[in-house]
Amino acid sequence: MIDEELVRCRPCGYVMKESDLGDVCPACGLPRNVFEPYRERVSANRLLILSLDIHPIAIHLSQTFVALTPLLIFFHMIFPDFQETIAHSVITFSIWALPLSLVLSFISGIVDGITRFKTLRTPLLKSKIIFSIAILILSFTQLIIFTPNEYNLATIIISLASLGCAVKLGLLGKHLIDVILPGTYVRRKKKSSKYAPKGKVDKPAAAAKPAKTNQAEEIETAD
Repeated sequence: MIDEELVRCRPCGYVMKESDLGDVCPACGLPRNVFEPYRERVSANRLLILSLDIHPIAIHLSQTFVALTPLLIFFHMIFPDFQETIAHSVITFSIWALPLSLVLSFISGIVDGITRFKTLRTPLLKSKIIFSIAILILSFTQLIIFTPNEYNLATIIISLASLGCAVKLGLLGKHLIDVILPGTYVRRKKKSSKYAPKGKVDKPAAAAKPAKTNQAEEIETAD
């Protein structure tokens, strides 16, 4: 979108190509007259990396595997004779695929964080890194102790703990959805009232000054 004419929805901040704008905002549904011209000021290289969406794709893959494992284990325990072979195969595949998808998510998350925020030392990103490391350790531990077609208590506990970490990561990521990329938001200039003459002091400020003087006079009188 670097060489395209861009527009931005004022209420929700959605940015898109002007040629793709229809009657309403694709994000919030408000009419097109709420859009304003927008100039992207993020570097072309950063935009190219972010536009690949590697991290969101990797996250969705890992979320699928981390949720499938405990759900299918409990489902198999409740209905042991229902598609037993398929259930065992999917559980085994999920346990093997989860660590690999998490490694991809972790690496792409590091790249995405540096590209988007130019640092990994913010409180939210630090928390995401901690929970990411935790879920990585849990997934590899589960893979090591896993025995096909046998689901002991340790496997169940680890799968639930991994799911808990994934939920926490999702909640942390939710707070980053509305973050504006550095340099993209153009601040509006404050419009001076056309009825107020230039150089005139605002009434609140003018009223505050005598109040301060009176207070000083009271102190002097008390002395």
